[in-house]
Amino acid sequence: MKTKDVKKTRNRRLENVIYEFKHNRQAMFAAIYLILVILVSLFVVFVKDLDPDAIDVMNKLQGPSAEHWFGTDNMGRDYFARVLYGGRVSLLVGVLAMLTSIVLGVTVGTVSGYFGGLVDNILMRIVDVFQSIPWIIMVTVVGIVFKKGLFSIIIVIGLFSWMEIARLVRSEVLTSKEREYVQYARFIGVRSLAVMLRHVLPAVFPTIITAATAAIASAIMTESSLSFLGLGIQQPMSSWGSLLQQAQQYLQTAPYMAMLPGALIILTVYSFNKLGDVLRVFVEPRVQAGEKE
Repeated sequence: MKTKDVKKTRNRRLENVIYEFKHNRQAMFAAIYLILVILVSLFVVFVKDLDPDAIDVMNKLQGPSAEHWFGTDNMGRDYFARVLYGGRVSLLVGVLAMLTSIVLGVTVGTVSGYFGGLVDNILMRIVDVFQSIPWIIMVTVVGIVFKKGLFSIIIVIGLFSWMEIARLVRSEVLTSKEREYVQYARFIGVRSLAVMLRHVLPAVFPTIITAATAAIASAIMTESSLSFLGLGIQQPMSSWGSLLQQAQQYLQTAPYMAMLPGALIILTVYSFNKLGDVLRVFVEPRVQAGEKE
């Protein structure tokens, strides 16, 4: 009977999510936009005519045309190609940094909430220490230790964005571990690791999904900020943030260089945040943009 109740609850939550997508145009737009951006980023490498590094100094800073849809940059490179390839880097940073922060945050939050007591106090104090360190200082330190680039930016964002996830997961675990089936598993002597993996984490998983969408959006925005400051992705590799950093020198002569990557950053971050809002319905079925009658 309990298994049937769990299935009914899951089905009801899934129906709520589908309802949200059907009746929320913004959520539908966000989902379609993200699918298109991800597909384009994955398959752009198969387009032979698009070379983001092909230099043509005789045609630098040319406006949009039939040959170059979004003009050329200061070295004559096709700007549309660089934006598409830059999207691959920005999304890659967002996903890998999110995975890093999710693994760290979920691990710390689960262990802290499940064991409690001294373990909880120690881990939460570590979280407090990490949250008290200004991220710009850590960026500088990592930039000294590691070479600036894709690896460094993923490490920086991933290692210093997991604390909120840890606190969120911990609060959910504190509730989940008091449920009867978890208490029974602990009573009959099931190992703690098995209890956490089989019973506690599945109960927290919807919250993790929601946190992951927000983490991707945050990582993309952070990467764009760091690259804009010259502390992130370095030439010849490009990301949306590094393209914005380069475009600021040509705002008067070539404003299109800032418009396209800026618009894509805004739309991508907005879409991931909107997707996270919709997935809240899966976590909290009563949270709905439009209540069903």
